[in-house]
Amino acid sequence: MHVPAIDFALAPVQDLHRDRTSRIHTLLQADSAPARSTAADYCLAHHALEGAETAARTKDAVTFDWYRAHPDANASALTTPTAVGPRIVVAPDPDGMLRSPLSETPYYLLGPDTAAAPGEQQELTATAYAMGAQAGFAGLLTDHAVVACLLQRKSLGDTLISWSITRLPGTIFCDHVGDPAVLARDLIHEAGHNWLNDALSATTCKISEETTFYSPWRKTRRPAFGFLHACWAFPLTMIYTARVLPDTDGPTHDFLAAYLEQQRGLLATTAEDHPRALALITDPTLRQHLRSVHDEALNL
Repeated sequence: MHVPAIDFALAPVQDLHRDRTSRIHTLLQADSAPARSTAADYCLAHHALEGAETAARTKDAVTFDWYRAHPDANASALTTPTAVGPRIVVAPDPDGMLRSPLSETPYYLLGPDTAAAPGEQQELTATAYAMGAQAGFAGLLTDHAVVACLLQRKSLGDTLISWSITRLPGTIFCDHVGDPAVLARDLIHEAGHNWLNDALSATTCKISEETTFYSPWRKTRRPAFGFLHACWAFPLTMIYTARVLPDTDGPTHDFLAAYLEQQRGLLATTAEDHPRALALITDPTLRQHLRSVHDEALNL
């Protein structure tokens, strides 16, 4: 498969990663902070920060000191080699998921008791990263899909739930069906949300919530923030799916082909509103990224 890589480079995002990572390490007074910050350091520093804050609230000095000594949340002991660099693949027990005012959805923090996912799940995820990279999404997955938390194993055709939260950028939570082509689609979707959250923050774009737009995915009107997120993340999965389809067969091919056809119909209903929503994005480079992906998906 020879396809053009999608350009996800946005200089302010790299600046954001370096600045926030440095600030977190300074706040933690980290004993072993890396000399050179990367997107992976940025992701892992947020796990260390949230873990340290949780430990501080419960007066758990031992765990608090552990995070100070491990500003990468012990990632070096957990990594899985992939086509986009070392990744952390975990399969947390549902009972180990946290619920708090930090997020509407449950989440998991890397910590002193974290173990890497079983070997077959690491292999599955590494293959998914490779498929995403080959389809042109290496830049997105490298910087915005550092930690993959595999949740429920389901059957092809079941409803798959995936999410990400702003407090843990670069971390993805998702169900899976044991198929790397489908898992890559969902990693790309959530990495897209992570990218856009960082991009909006890095470019200091404040989107008005006064104007709403109809979202065909939620079947309701949503503020511009949610509408633009959907009009970015779903088109990314459409582009990926169209590119990977020729290399799939059997039930996987049928499933992805049906998904792409469904998404074509949904996205078409956003064609008139999307330019109006884009007008609320004040950074021209970010606006062009969002426009080009939406346009490419519309033309599939």
